[in-house]
Amino acid sequence: MAVPQTKAELLKAIDVQFAKLMRELDQVSGDQFREPSLEGHAKGTTMSVGDLVAYLIGWGELVIKWIDRDQRGEPVDFPETGFKWNELGRLAQKFYADYRALSPKELLTRLRSSREMLEALIKVRDDHALYGKPWYGKWTLGRMIQFNTSSPYANASGRLRKWKRTRERA
Repeated sequence: MAVPQTKAELLKAIDVQFAKLMRELDQVSGDQFREPSLEGHAKGTTMSVGDLVAYLIGWGELVIKWIDRDQRGEPVDFPETGFKWNELGRLAQKFYADYRALSPKELLTRLRSSREMLEALIKVRDDHALYGKPWYGKWTLGRMIQFNTSSPYANASGRLRKWKRTRERA
């Protein structure tokens, strides 16, 4: 799928990739959900399917926080307060821990909710607000949203497909 350049393309990319992700997640049994058998986001680590979902929730909610703070004229700590861009593996570990207490059903509900909130934030903006000017460094708001929604949804779907193939061979 091409990199979105408009509001309509961004919404479509999120919808398409989220639907693919949910089809993959629907095939994961409850007992497999917490098994640390997926390659982690930090080199040399493993994670569970639940951790992968937590990662997606963490980034989605972080983008919502960025947009909210920006709208209120408050400074935004990119990527997150206490983290630098070269510490994303550590940030992933934080996301895993933040949502570990949630059940698989609660995680999936929270993931759907973050996607819905992001889509609502996109829908109230026009193409110019999303793609007409830099929002963070050289990146537009639409691109920053895409970096943390449709792209990771697609990556997560691929990770899950690979994980399932590996499990089928075992």
